[in-house]
Amino acid sequence: MSEINSTETSASSRRSSRASSSSRRKPKKNQIPFGIGIFFFIVLFGIYLSTKSSNLAFFWITGNAFGFILQKSRFCFTASMRDPLLTGSTSVTRAVMVALAITTLGFTAIKYGAHINGLPIPGQGYIVPISFATIFGGVIFGIGMVIAGGCASGTLMRVGEGFQMQMLSLVFFVIGSLVGANNFGWWHKVFISKGPSVFLPDIFGWAGAVVVQLLIIAGVYILADKWENKKTNEAN
Repeated sequence: MSEINSTETSASSRRSSRASSSSRRKPKKNQIPFGIGIFFFIVLFGIYLSTKSSNLAFFWITGNAFGFILQKSRFCFTASMRDPLLTGSTSVTRAVMVALAITTLGFTAIKYGAHINGLPIPGQGYIVPISFATIFGGVIFGIGMVIAGGCASGTLMRVGEGFQMQMLSLVFFVIGSLVGANNFGWWHKVFISKGPSVFLPDIFGWAGAVVVQLLIIAGVYILADKWENKKTNEAN
């Protein structure tokens, strides 16, 4: 009988403890009015920008749309490389691979369309030399964005959510970008220009370049899926 009374007493104390802790929590603010206000601001400011330039209004609307999609989907390049090692989840990794496959087809269609019509191929200015400096810079940037908790898009998205760490990261992101842009000529002359420029259609042809790239993407997707299944089975 005493054991029953002791059990009931402990259960009652746990319930009262939970009730007191919940009563100490601050009630959440209703954010619906803020959301409505921001929505009307976006629309009205977009209308104002359209009176100045249609391009500005287009960039304003698409920028807000992309930000909304990033925030709701939690799409982040940092998470695609960090989560497989930290949590074993590769859902974001596979989402990035799907996005890369879609953009591969889309950009190839645009470039090939210009090529067969005898027009300048768009985006050729972005074909830059590849060397050890590319690998080293990618590793350094990867370490930095994992420590900072986000890449450029993820940092901007979390700044909008009010994360203070990302606000600090954004400040130094801007400072580093300004310093890098100011000294880019030296970096390009000493390191970047030493490597060869690679344009896959020049090596494999247009169809071959698409096939090779899609095969690589599919391989990474399959490996990511197997990795997650392996980690899930190990956890169970």
